[in-house]
Amino acid sequence: MNWQNTSGRYNAVSIGLHWLMLVLIIAVYACIELRELYPKGSDPREALKMWHFMLGLSVLLLVLLRLFVRFTSGATPAITPPLVKWQAMLAKVAHIALYGLIVGMPLAGWLILSLSGKPIPFFGLELPALASENKDLAKVIKDIHETAGTVGYVLIGVHAVAALFHHYILRDTTLSRMLPGKRRH
Repeated sequence: MNWQNTSGRYNAVSIGLHWLMLVLIIAVYACIELRELYPKGSDPREALKMWHFMLGLSVLLLVLLRLFVRFTSGATPAITPPLVKWQAMLAKVAHIALYGLIVGMPLAGWLILSLSGKPIPFFGLELPALASENKDLAKVIKDIHETAGTVGYVLIGVHAVAALFHHYILRDTTLSRMLPGKRRH
């Protein structure tokens, strides 16, 4: 499996992690939204919340791996034709915001459970608390977490629309660098 980026494409590991994380993030959002279909305290609602926590922590593990790969796989593949300066700067800001979201959200969730005095489930394991119980602080962080979740919808949507815009309207290699398979622009 190719670990190094080429001049025109991301490596196979980065591409696989990108798309796997998209699927996981969709599942994280789906679990927390679908829980609303069930009454508070019901088994299905609690199961969806537990899956939300576990999948969110899975995103955290994968983003740490993804960051490692990003910093060890060579230069970022060039976009052809190159972006104008303002687009390149906007893309950098958007990527930093997305990484902040996918690192910060799972950490905030872990912290909320810790501060609430609840167990932190992770596929049959119970992870350690990050802090001592403090229900008032848990509520503050939960409010921030929920607001950031809403911002996440927007960031992810803008990211997807921008990739499609670059691919179909500008016809550059922005998206094709991250598509699976051996694609040529």
